[in-house]
Amino acid sequence: MRLYVGGLPYQTNEQDLLDLFGQAGQVTGASVITDRDTGRSKGFAFVEMSDDQEARAAIERLNGTTMGDRAITVNEARERSTTGNRGSQGREQRSNNSSRSERY
Repeated sequence: MRLYVGGLPYQTNEQDLLDLFGQAGQVTGASVITDRDTGRSKGFAFVEMSDDQEARAAIERLNGTTMGDRAITVNEARERSTTGNRGSQGREQRSNNSSRSERY
């Protein structure tokens, strides 16, 4: 099961997550999400656990606990939306034949 971990201190690395979540069960992978331009952590990560029951135990055990000086959020990761329209953020997109373009 893939877990979302949010609210992480910016200096958190993959090994920190492997150590923390390893207390709850077998971790098959961890990845801290970084800004592609600066390489700096965005303060969240994904942890993959091999057993769903152990993953649920990790959620129960770790959600709301403190890591560094920050309270972390741990829950089951949602599948990424495949709309491919990240830039609009839900706003309506104008068509090329809008009334404004006809006026000019």
